[in-house]
Amino acid sequence: MDVKVKYELEFPITSSPQLLYQYISTPSGLSEWFADNVNSRGEIFSFLWDGSEEKARLASKKSGEKVKFRWLDEDNKDTDYYFEIRIIVDEITKDVSLVVVDFADEDDVEESKQLWDNQISDLKHVIGSV
Repeated sequence: MDVKVKYELEFPITSSPQLLYQYISTPSGLSEWFADNVNSRGEIFSFLWDGSEEKARLASKKSGEKVKFRWLDEDNKDTDYYFEIRIIVDEITKDVSLVVVDFADEDDVEESKQLWDNQISDLKHVIGSV
């Protein structure tokens, strides 16, 4: 199995952290911008894109601040890979940013970053932060 590369992206976003948190932590919020459909059973989330399903466990969350999902393999066991979305608020300016931590194969990092650009752009449209 190929080892994946960890990368981090930051996106300025005009929104309250409380509103943003609903869109990054709930199946209904994530369904509006992240995947075609998102379902959850307890801490296991199913993400559906174009008919393909990926499962992840909600590994950690801090209300109003961050969520971390760990991808599961076909046996529903944790893998080494996860994605994390953190809400950062600048103490002085109160500007809000989303920081995304994710993994991709070395050859796919740029493509993965572009995918996140598109998804965060969708999120901005949904919350009216364009």
